[in-house]
Amino acid sequence: MTTTGAHPRFAQALSELGLDELTPRVRRFPDATRTAAEAAAAIGCEPAEICKSLIFAADGAPVLVLMDGASRVDVERVRRELGAQRVTRAAADVVRETTGYAIGGVPPFGHRTRTRVLADRGLLAHGVVWAAAGDPHAVFPIAPDALVHHAGAALVDVRERTA
Repeated sequence: MTTTGAHPRFAQALSELGLDELTPRVRRFPDATRTAAEAAAAIGCEPAEICKSLIFAADGAPVLVLMDGASRVDVERVRRELGAQRVTRAAADVVRETTGYAIGGVPPFGHRTRTRVLADRGLLAHGVVWAAAGDPHAVFPIAPDALVHHAGAALVDVRERTA
């Protein structure tokens, strides 16, 4: 494999997707970048330029929501988007079982199992976003449209509105 800072499974996913050029761009930090605020501080970018990969359970089935780091997911909007009866945050064991990664290091693609993916349209407001590279200490930059494409995401509006 490679000596990148990315999780080996994620490095393999990059290779399989023909994204080898991203592998050397993975940045590894000595302190965890589990939260959007921690990642933004380490990278030197705005929290909105972080892409959070969040797993929810929609009527018991896992769904990945990609959201900018300055915003919160509106679970009711996700529920309506999916036509589900109930949407909740997935438990940590479900996140690991579904993606193969721990919370705080879940990348936007390269997961153990294929799930439905929703990407909030707000991600497209940035030239580049930074996402987890399979490890709480590693992130990588990617153009938002490429992220949406490689994640197989549907573009939606699921950001919580502020009053």
